[in-house]
Amino acid sequence: MNRLLSTSIGRLRILGILEGISLLVLLGIAMPVKYILGNPALVRSVGMAHGVLFVLFVLYTIMASISNSWKFGSVTAKLLVGCVLPFGSFYVDKKILSKMPH
Repeated sequence: MNRLLSTSIGRLRILGILEGISLLVLLGIAMPVKYILGNPALVRSVGMAHGVLFVLFVLYTIMASISNSWKFGSVTAKLLVGCVLPFGSFYVDKKILSKMPH
């Protein structure tokens, strides 16, 4: 874990995993609770957490893109598209970020 926190790619990976988990919790738990049980409280809290993590992931992707001189179409665009799809964050972590030098 310390190794991941010591590099920009490692921190981006952690942030991506957290963002992906928050999206799945929002879509898989909070939204059904809202619409089936009529309780929107979970959507508010999980939605806020997901929104913050999403914005941080996008900003950190842009910062990592600049510091690592990534071409927009190659890595950056794939990461940004992946973070809006359910399970996309996990896919880009496995296929792209995990293979980058730390």
